[in-house]
Amino acid sequence: MPSVPRPRMRRARRARLAAGATPSAAAKAEPNIQQVSHGGLRWINIERPGPLERAWLQEHFSFHPLDYEDIASRNQRPKIDEYPDYLFIVLHFPVFDKTVGRLNAAELDIFVGPDYVITLPKQPIPPVSYLFERCSTNAEFRANLLSKGPGYLLYRIVDDAIDYCFPMLRKMGNKLERIEEDIFEGRSQEIVRDISNAKQEIINFRKIIRPQRAVLNDLERTKHRFLTGDLEIYFDDIVDASERIWDVLENYKEVIEALESTNESVISHRVNDILLVLTAISVIVLPLTLVASIFGMNVGLPGGGDPAQGASTSFWIIIGSMVVMLAGMLAYFKHRRWL
Repeated sequence: MPSVPRPRMRRARRARLAAGATPSAAAKAEPNIQQVSHGGLRWINIERPGPLERAWLQEHFSFHPLDYEDIASRNQRPKIDEYPDYLFIVLHFPVFDKTVGRLNAAELDIFVGPDYVITLPKQPIPPVSYLFERCSTNAEFRANLLSKGPGYLLYRIVDDAIDYCFPMLRKMGNKLERIEEDIFEGRSQEIVRDISNAKQEIINFRKIIRPQRAVLNDLERTKHRFLTGDLEIYFDDIVDASERIWDVLENYKEVIEALESTNESVISHRVNDILLVLTAISVIVLPLTLVASIFGMNVGLPGGGDPAQGASTSFWIIIGSMVVMLAGMLAYFKHRRWL
């Protein structure tokens, strides 16, 4: 029987086994749970939740089974589900993916309860990570943020993620300005790809923001004990910021369409200029070609060197045929209103 190669173990696992740990204990992993607390309020942050993290949530919280299915799902639309004891919110935010060089939607799942807020970003969202890091490292900031209840913490998380969109919009606006300058500097054919990339970014951004506008409006109108009181003013500010983002995207959509049309017009005018030059050259050469063609015929020509013979009958027949063809083409072009 041939020998079967033994599977190779990772270095960390070999080290644990060498230290005396059993294989079952070495294979056991801990869930990636990060949490901070102050005054009875906990903020639990779980990036890229996997089976271990979902098992930990099921062990410590009694959420609806459909919520756990939504956490495991990769393509969940923005929504807000209201339960007697908690809220489940799904939001999307644009994040630039350096691997593919374009904007992608980063999903953020949020549970809001009377004494906790749980954030579960499917991929790292910089403003959420930065806010949680500040809470972890700055005790004064943590006390100020968590002492105002779960509703205010939810507002800060969503507001920081919404504000993160504005620098990206400014970069898109600068890119549109550069495209406009390049169009009138004679690089219209080279920036067709740039126009296409900018148009794709705007489309992706709109696809992320459009379904979320209704969710933010529902969040503002939600009559829940976690989001009552003075918090209505804060969530109204989030809705206003979302509407400003949508207005900017609408403006960018019109701008990129106008730039695309302008670029096509510039290319068309440049082609017309080239055709104009070629047409002028053709018109200049045409009489010379005509004279050369006539005197290159293998028939007797006027002044062909034999005064007695003169022009043959064939020459006049050819000239007559040319005149008839010319008159027929002029009449046809005039009939078609090409002249």
